[in-house]
Amino acid sequence: MTDVKRQYDGEARRARAEQVRVRILEHARQILLRDGYAGLTIPGVARACGVSAESVYKRFAGRAALTRAVVESALRGLGPVAAESRSDALPAEDLPTLLDGWGRLTAELSPRVAPILLLLDDAAGQDTELAELSRGLAEDRRVRMRENALRLAGAGHLPATLSVERATDILLTYSSPRLYELLVVQGGWDLGEYARFVSVGIAAHLSSARQ
Repeated sequence: MTDVKRQYDGEARRARAEQVRVRILEHARQILLRDGYAGLTIPGVARACGVSAESVYKRFAGRAALTRAVVESALRGLGPVAAESRSDALPAEDLPTLLDGWGRLTAELSPRVAPILLLLDDAAGQDTELAELSRGLAEDRRVRMRENALRLAGAGHLPATLSVERATDILLTYSSPRLYELLVVQGGWDLGEYARFVSVGIAAHLSSARQ
């Protein structure tokens, strides 16, 4: 019985710790979008969450680490299964299904992550710590899109005239937060239109490269 109680207590502590972590990330996200990176402080996030600054520092080394965690949380998408895992589960051999899935996932993630990436990118010239963070996040995006380009190549979907690096550039363009801003935020497109634009656009580039 003691072992069962100890296990239960341990699970309860981990659940509470995760709840605090989620609350910290949500308040940090709200502060970022409202006040920008300059307005994000560990004491400010702690006050908003009703916890101590030490509690925040225990989980995140500083403002840059907290911001990266906010972005990574947004990139998980909606639901219990992370968007990256759902993307990896799409059938690479079925190109229309793969591209349709990528379009839908892009439309799911962009409203969550694009506003944060855009504000970080716009403010990067004013803060060396932020500039480094912004470069790191951009490199993370390139690595992920290159993995997707390699999936296309491995399934035989890349024409001989289209290199993996060029395909990576194409995927980066269609998943760009700037494209989301242009079409959805400024242009008023709904997310369904945006998802189709992404999937059809990638397909069109692959098709034109075959000609």
